[in-house]
Formats: sequence, C-alpha cells, structure tokens
Amino acid sequence: MRPSRRALLTATATATAAFAATRTTPTTTTSHADPLRTGFEQLRASGYAALHGRRVGVVTNPTGVTRDVRHIVDVMHADPHVELTAVFGPEHGFRGTAQAGGSEGRYDDPATGLPVYDTYLKSGRPLADIFTASGVDTVLFDIQDVGARFYTYIWTLYDCMEAAQLAGKRFVVLDRPNPVTGRAAQGPVLHKEFATFVGRQPIAQAHGMTVAELARLFNGKFLTAPVELTTVLMSGWKRSDFYDASGLPWVPPSPNMPTADTALVYSGTCLFEGTNLSEGRGTTHPFELLGAEGIDGRWALEANRLKLPGVHFREAYFAPTFSKFQGKTIGGVQIHVHDRSAYDPVHTGIALLVTAKKVWSGFTWRSDNWIDKLTGSTSVRRMIDAGATADKIVAAWQDELKAFQGIRKEYLLYG
Repeated sequence: MRPSRRALLTATATATAAFAATRTTPTTTTSHADPLRTGFEQLRASGYAALHGRRVGVVTNPTGVTRDVRHIVDVMHADPHVELTAVFGPEHGFRGTAQAGGSEGRYDDPATGLPVYDTYLKSGRPLADIFTASGVDTVLFDIQDVGARFYTYIWTLYDCMEAAQLAGKRFVVLDRPNPVTGRAAQGPVLHKEFATFVGRQPIAQAHGMTVAELARLFNGKFLTAPVELTTVLMSGWKRSDFYDASGLPWVPPSPNMPTADTALVYSGTCLFEGTNLSEGRGTTHPFELLGAEGIDGRWALEANRLKLPGVHFREAYFAPTFSKFQGKTIGGVQIHVHDRSAYDPVHTGIALLVTAKKVWSGFTWRSDNWIDKLTGSTSVRRMIDAGATADKIVAAWQDELKAFQGIRKEYLLYG
C-alpha cells in the first residue's frame, strides 16, 4: 500500500525535527571579517521586534531554515516572542513534497499543528481572501531565490504583496543572498504583453537582486498601490559574493535545483524548457545536462568553438528518469563552468540554443512558443530562426537592459 501524502509529511517533519535536535551549529567560514547573517537571523536577534503584537503568517518553503538547518516555522512556533498562526505554501509546497507545477494543498502541519494554506497559482482578490480567512495581520516572506526572472518564487512574492495590500495586511520580507551574486543584471527584459507566472513585470532575465531589493522595486514601480512593507536586511553580504561565501547550508529551493551550481547556469539553460530538448530534468545535473535523441559530439565541438568566457562543454550521454526522453539514452552536452566570475549564463544559454539548432536537424520550439514567455518577447525566437548569431541576439536587448539597470539601481541595498 502506498503511504498517504499526510503520512509522508508527518514522517518527514518528525524525522527532520529529531535530526535537527541532534545537530550543533557547524563551523563555517566566509570571505568577510563579519559572517553573513540572514534576514531571519537579524529578526530573531532583535527578539522579533518587527513582529511585536502581530498575528503572523509566513510564506516559506524548505529553504526557510536557520544555519543549523532548523525550519524557521518550527523555531518561531516554539518562541513566545512571536505569535505565528499560519503558513502559506508556494509551488512545490511548504515542506517541499510536490514536483514542478504542483503544490501540497490545504492541510494542518503535523509538526506544529499550524494551518497551511496553498498560494500556488493564486493571486489578486482570491489570494487576499486567503490572507483574510487566515486571521493574520502580518505576512512574512522567507524563501531562497536563485536570481532568474522565471523562477516562480519571486512572483509568489509579488502576488503576495499585491494580495496583502488588498487585504490590508502588513508585509515583511526577510532577505537571503542571491546565490549567483548581485553584481549585474543580464539578459532581455520582459515585455508586458508576455506576462505570466514566470514573469509578471519587466525585469531582466537574470535580475542580480535579492528578494528584499525586488520587494522594494515591486512596491515602488509595479504594484497598483504600495503595501505597508518592511524589509529585514542581511549583514555581511557583498554583491560580488557567490553562495559558498555565505557559510549557509544549501537547501534545494525546488526539486530540480539541487545545488548552488545549478543556480549558476539556470538563468540561461532554463530556456531549453521552450524547446524539444531535455533540460536535464530527471538527471542528477538538471540544467547542466542538455540533450535529445540524435545529438552527438558535434554540438559540444560547435559550442566550444565559440570560446565563451568561463565555460567548457563536454560531450555527454544520459538517460532521464522522468520528463522529456524518460528512460531513453540521449546525447548532448554538459556545462562545466571553470571561471564563474567571467561566466555569463544568459549569453551562454542563447549560444547553446543557436548551436543546437545549427547541428541538430530535429530542433523545434515548443508548440505553444513557451520560449517567448521565458525570454519575455518574440525577439530571441525570431532571431534564432532567422540565423542570427548569439552575439547579435545579445546586442539586440542592450538598450532595454540598460534602461532596467537604471531603474534597478534605485533599489539596491548592498555594496
């Protein structure tokens, strides 16, 4: 007999609590004299000053953990200084049991007894009604982002801010690092007519911001009416830092984001979701492995010939366990980033699309032109179909990127 979802959740929560109880805080190092402290660490150190006298509901997922991998919901629930009364789960769910395009639904959390509400694919007034029904007066957000426009958690942030404003709730964002640095924005900017849950507003494909910075941008530029917003910032984070400088544990934000190295390539290679090639789902290296039936070593040769900065491409063969080409051995490339400071993930992703189409006659776009939703317009698809080089495609979005960079600059919080 298959165990029920609730039984799995109960077992997972119990095991996690038992494991965390045996752990001590690991010794970590960072690149700074002062170690990084997340927004939650800052909040807890203040005695939850920003939440005094508030009934709090938290939007979070498995990444909402402390340095010793205890979940912030478990920590706050046990602390008399904060009145935590509800949890709101995004895509993949609060405890993270659902695959891409799924959620956990409404249930009571076995570990804490707190009601868990499902926010996935809900926005506007329906989501505001959920906040109202929960009885909270403050909505807290703490989720690890990966720095890409089409990663849905930043649009969960946007939708929840909009709904909190409609419901008259206060909104508090706890900041975490952008794992691929906050040095610069890269890639095309979304055109509003292509707005979906993988891109609500006109920001760059790789935004180079933290969630607190994005929250300020959303509040200042894109929400119809601003929400009462508080951001709890990190200390000890620099814009040039990659995730390993943080000393924080990496918890996969979603099932196909297993490591910080995955995040490094994701803002470019997620574009393969808009094609008939595998983007590596169902392998141990999603978004690092790309391929399809009929592709051989010519793709790696063609990609390496471009001498893109910071990256090499290895001829690779693999058999996805689910998703595209499930159970079939296919050929393609594996991305090996050897200089992450020089590496440009979006330019690399475009170059891989161009070279895949050049060497493999079977290349097609998804029939719904999903690539346009991912890139934010028809431009990339049309230019690739017309035979443009990756350099010309990248050059075509520079004006809109420069305009976004000017807007972005107003909302940056860290040096």
